[in-house]
Amino acid sequence: MAGNTKRRLPMYLYIAAAAALLITNAISFGLMAADKRRARQGKWRIPESRLFLAAACFGALGGVLGMQLLRHKTLRWYFRLFFPLMLVCQAALLGVGLYFHLK
Repeated sequence: MAGNTKRRLPMYLYIAAAAALLITNAISFGLMAADKRRARQGKWRIPESRLFLAAACFGALGGVLGMQLLRHKTLRWYFRLFFPLMLVCQAALLGVGLYFHLK
């Protein structure tokens, strides 16, 4: 066997992963926007568990941006605490994964 040969993933997999992150965060932001709109109109609301699920599926950035830009769910302590915490954990997980993959 030859020494330390590295095998890189094809570029389209990186693009697909970035697209998946973009879509997941857009969905999370969209859910926050839809819930804010429904709250103003007095309509049926999106369950908080669904907002948390979207953020937990690597959509925390979209959730945090939705909270800050739309001023939505900012009075709920669990949103103020756990959405940024999920964002930090997801960024750390992605960073560690990239570090070990590119090492």
